[in-house]
Amino acid sequence: MFFFDLFINNFGESTRRVDVPQASIEKFTNVLPNQLLKYWAEEGWSGYANGPLWTVNPDDYGYVLDLWLEDTPFEEIDSYHIIARTAFGKLFAWGEKTGPSLTVSCPTFSLIALERELKSTLPNPDFRVQTFFGAKTRNECDLKDEHKKSLFEHARHTLGPLSSTQMYGFEPALVAGGRMALEHLEKVNLDVHLTILRQLAPPKIPFAGAKL
Repeated sequence: MFFFDLFINNFGESTRRVDVPQASIEKFTNVLPNQLLKYWAEEGWSGYANGPLWTVNPDDYGYVLDLWLEDTPFEEIDSYHIIARTAFGKLFAWGEKTGPSLTVSCPTFSLIALERELKSTLPNPDFRVQTFFGAKTRNECDLKDEHKKSLFEHARHTLGPLSSTQMYGFEPALVAGGRMALEHLEKVNLDVHLTILRQLAPPKIPFAGAKL
């Protein structure tokens, strides 16, 4: 549990939790790492530190993930499942072959991946899921405004805490002229907001044009 202890030291204990049904653990056995399923059994699907990072039920994000990966190279590279998300709609995807090789940054319309991680099969999924959590920081899960100041705590105090189905979204969206500013944030339904966002524009791929 060393790496998860690091994670808890960084974020604190869970502040919102849903117990994971045994049926879900059985469904994802031999699909996701055993270590992740162990975390689910012990921790549930939870929000940490009042909401900057949440562990989630991948089934709840299947439609949204398919929508964001549609007509991108990632459809052919691996089979992905969302295992965690941030308060601002950054989705952390786990590839069945490549592990945590893809991040869907919905607010900035970016699919973020390291090309080298997409070309090799993960040798030790259990260890990699441990380091995935152990290396997470609050800064990685936050966004900074135009003055380089953290947005999460200001959003939580201004708009209120999130439920497991909510996020802080920019209105209007950044791609539609919104600004990275507290006054442009609203508390929104996550599924609806991320679906509408994807309809506004296709996501950017940093290594677009590379041979994947």
